[in-house]
Amino acid sequence: MRIAVTAQGADMGAPIDPRFGRAKCFIVVNTEAEGFEAVDNSMNLNAAQGAGIQAGRNVVELGVEAVVTGHVGPKAFATLQSGGVGVYTGASGTVAEAVEQFKAGMLTRQDGADVEGHWV
Repeated sequence: MRIAVTAQGADMGAPIDPRFGRAKCFIVVNTEAEGFEAVDNSMNLNAAQGAGIQAGRNVVELGVEAVVTGHVGPKAFATLQSGGVGVYTGASGTVAEAVEQFKAGMLTRQDGADVEGHWV
């Protein structure tokens, strides 16, 4: 399964970014194979509005089946859901640790946003 993990850096040792739309980057991981791809999200870091929607569109275009993050707002959640991407929140630690949490079933698929829009 291909998943995207929000990250504060461009490698598996980077800390999870708790924000979806304003995450520094997404680490795309195939949970059944080794290797990863870092996808820059810096264009949304300082966006006045629409960061979650644009980040959601970008993630859908990556062809992932799930997003692992700390939190996700309502507009980003709706964008991901309409693109068929599952949202798993509450991840912590590094990207590598979050991938292990996901694979071990420790993260729950969400049925809605867990923060309000423009959460910082």
